[in-house]
Amino acid sequence: MIEVRNLVKRYGDYPALDDVSFTLEDGKIYGFLGPNGAGKTTTMNIMTGYLTPTEGEVVINGHSIAKEPEKAKRSIGYLPEIPPLYTDMTVTEYLRFAAELKKIPAKDRADAVNEVITLSKLEDVTDRLIANLSKGYKQRVGLAQAVLGMPEIVILDEPTAGLDPKQIIEIRNLIRSLGKDHTVILSSHILSEIQELCDSIIIIHHGRIIADGTPQELEEKLGNSSMELTVKTDDTAAAVELFGAIPGVESVTVSDRSADTETSLDLKLTRGADVREDIFNTCVEKGLPLLMMKASQFSLEQVFLELTRERRLVRRRIRKSTESDQVPEPIDDETQELSYGEAPGSSDDPGSDGMEKEDA
Repeated sequence: MIEVRNLVKRYGDYPALDDVSFTLEDGKIYGFLGPNGAGKTTTMNIMTGYLTPTEGEVVINGHSIAKEPEKAKRSIGYLPEIPPLYTDMTVTEYLRFAAELKKIPAKDRADAVNEVITLSKLEDVTDRLIANLSKGYKQRVGLAQAVLGMPEIVILDEPTAGLDPKQIIEIRNLIRSLGKDHTVILSSHILSEIQELCDSIIIIHHGRIIADGTPQELEEKLGNSSMELTVKTDDTAAAVELFGAIPGVESVTVSDRSADTETSLDLKLTRGADVREDIFNTCVEKGLPLLMMKASQFSLEQVFLELTRERRLVRRRIRKSTESDQVPEPIDDETQELSYGEAPGSSDDPGSDGMEKEDA
């Protein structure tokens, strides 16, 4: 089990992590999802002992990573975003060297190396220099190093970054196989990858956890965000007013109106509201022929974009209020840019992570 308690990491005045806490159970694949610069890599580096937090602690199987680093690290295999490979070694030489560094007993090293070579499907390249391997094979070698000695916890930071589609599929299959016997923590800003691989997801943004749960739970959290209706009516304005009065409907707009009085309406709903029965009953009571009713379910991608969008708007309002010492004016959501994967850098290091200028 991994317990992350109230992690704070500051670089100068910039909070890369701001009071991050979560608990991970054994035997699942967990996904860290967030834009570039959200704090994913910083969290992983602290969890593995590569970084020291400003505040808070990480406990691995009952051992504090700060107070008992050797005992805690015995349970961890780590693949950074850029694998730490010695390219002038062959695959076998490198894995044997890694086995020594991990203090695997000498009598067990050959078997341990052979096990991860088979697991990572590296049999065809064992005697080749790592420098001459493709990026996909180099990533496999990094994964083999991470699971060498079969640690209980495997932490993978952007394991498919920069790979072609075929290589991505191969690495995903390998991660699935690891998930059968290990607790896997996978960092990515690729939504489809997280959704396909992970049992549970943690969404992090601006150094804070903004949501967590299974992919299904996260999709259900926002519920039906909108509803499309087509009704037959001679009085469009009255229909807009009628449906707008239903509890859970925030606004109604006319999207289309044909010559034969068919009117299409878009209803924006309160998060989690289910207004289907009320709409049906209203149409029956008022004698409005209901030709079509379609609820739009949120996908994981929409959940992510909605959640990160909301946090950015809040931060902008706070900044605007602070600068003017006045109550902030409402901001038109439609004019705001989404911060999904558009930060200039790709790591969480404040020197390159793309802390967005507007939020700095």
